[in-house]
Amino acid sequence: MPPPKYEAAPLFLGMATRDRQRIVAFVGRGWLAKAPTTEKVGRTRVAEAAEAAPNPELQQLIERLPLWKRPGYLIRRLHQIHYALFFEECHEFGITPVQYGLLTILSGNPDSDQISLAQALGIDRTNVADVLTRLAQRGLVERTRSTEDKRMVLARLTAQGEKLVAAMHPAMSRAQERLMDTLSADEREAFLATLLKLLETNNKYGRAALATGKFGD
Repeated sequence: MPPPKYEAAPLFLGMATRDRQRIVAFVGRGWLAKAPTTEKVGRTRVAEAAEAAPNPELQQLIERLPLWKRPGYLIRRLHQIHYALFFEECHEFGITPVQYGLLTILSGNPDSDQISLAQALGIDRTNVADVLTRLAQRGLVERTRSTEDKRMVLARLTAQGEKLVAAMHPAMSRAQERLMDTLSADEREAFLATLLKLLETNNKYGRAALATGKFGD
């Protein structure tokens, strides 16, 4: 691309030809100095390609243990799928998996305190209190003070809560069935046994300890 034709600009009107030529030559040299050459463009593209290429050392680490061979990633992904299936099947009830888990525990263990519920669900007491508050606002759970220890709050299902647990059970079961549908009966048993083994072995590392035997099997 040639430099702009500065001679046509009004700046040069009335100026001697020799002076105009000097100015044009000076400006032209500056324009050419700033204009990108084919060689410079080529070097820039090579540099950008080198920066975009993956780090060889990191690439080797990823190839040694890709995402699809990492248990943590697979468990998190399966958890996301379970949530999606649960809400798809149970959306009409407006209940989350954690809320239904708490309702399930209370259905067989009325007048449970918050510490016991936290241990059975594997979540902290603050979260249990929040879940109970939401369920109580919907009339599904009622809370009372323990007669033996006034600091202790006990929770139980209301009649409405019991009806919801029963009504929601088929939908919850469908979500579980869809999650495990691809596994045979033996594979399901082995899968659940493996999950329990991993949970019991690593339970101490969780944010809240899970008491797997708190309310029986």
